[in-house]
Amino acid sequence: MEQILEMAKEIGHAIQQDERFVKVQMAQAAADNDAVLQELIGEFNLKRMAINGEAAKPEAEQDEAKVKQLNVELREVYARVMANESMAAYNEAKTELDKILNGVGAIINMAAQGLNPDDYDEHQCSGNCSSCGGCH
Repeated sequence: MEQILEMAKEIGHAIQQDERFVKVQMAQAAADNDAVLQELIGEFNLKRMAINGEAAKPEAEQDEAKVKQLNVELREVYARVMANESMAAYNEAKTELDKILNGVGAIINMAAQGLNPDDYDEHQCSGNCSSCGGCH
């Protein structure tokens, strides 16, 4: 077992050296330093807190019109967050890193199910075994 854990650590180190990981880290730093994006995220969080505050009230005291308006505003702010260049770059980089992480997980799951890890094909396996008809 110790050997397996050491191999997992090696995979972890390799992932941190991969260009996809580096891109995510750079995109995260850019997003963190994007004042417009951070302001939008703050606005989004305030809207969400206001909705939660209204929902926490006893039902008789809740203002449905206010909740509907806050939800509209929340969706508008969310759309602006997601349209932000820094957020879009982060999401793109994260998607690419997630592909490799899902592949690693899929290979490990295949091996744990007694399948040949060499049979993994990134174009056929999503890494989510529950949606796969091939392994079961």
